[in-house]
Amino acid sequence: MPKVVSEAEFEQEVLRSELPVLVDFFGDWCQPCKKMDPEVAALEQELEGKAKVVKVDIDQSPRLAQMLRIQSVPTYVVFAEGRPAAAEQGVVPRARLRALIEPFFPRAAGAIRAPELAALLQQKGAVAVDTRDAHSYGRAHIPGAVHMPLEEIQGRLAELHMLGTAVLYCRSGDKAKELSETLQADQMGVPFLEGGFLGWEAEMLPIERD
Repeated sequence: MPKVVSEAEFEQEVLRSELPVLVDFFGDWCQPCKKMDPEVAALEQELEGKAKVVKVDIDQSPRLAQMLRIQSVPTYVVFAEGRPAAAEQGVVPRARLRALIEPFFPRAAGAIRAPELAALLQQKGAVAVDTRDAHSYGRAHIPGAVHMPLEEIQGRLAELHMLGTAVLYCRSGDKAKELSETLQADQMGVPFLEGGFLGWEAEMLPIERD
């Protein structure tokens, strides 16, 4: 279960945290809070290394609850860089809590999220580069994407450079991230799509099929 922090610990555990923090404000008498406990505990495991999850008992920390204007429990507040950045109240799905804190995750150098790439493509400010195999590309790809299989890119760097702002993507984002890091080490900055094609599809963004 997430750690219950006191008012004395709040500054160190939350306000000074390098990672974003989801704070679960609860009361021991609150039945909806108890109902959410397993979801919050599971979320803490999912977010390991990306964010922290802690709990605050409003009866044990009344000044905190008053300062943050917590009027009902459970209330969930995301703190990023020491400031409250988002909030949700009541019994909510774990996926909703994750979506609440995801925008504040630490980002790898060169990472671009799917909605950001969609906006760039619409403004013709970038070109998507599909690094998957030909079969996967033919089955479905980001509209207008150029196909450059991962194993060919090192031999096609000039072509990649001529595309202007190229954004690499693979199935899940991991391979494109590795390639982006390799190219950055060689002084060629090429961003990648965080979450890959799966992340693009999860955002319900348009796709093309050959």
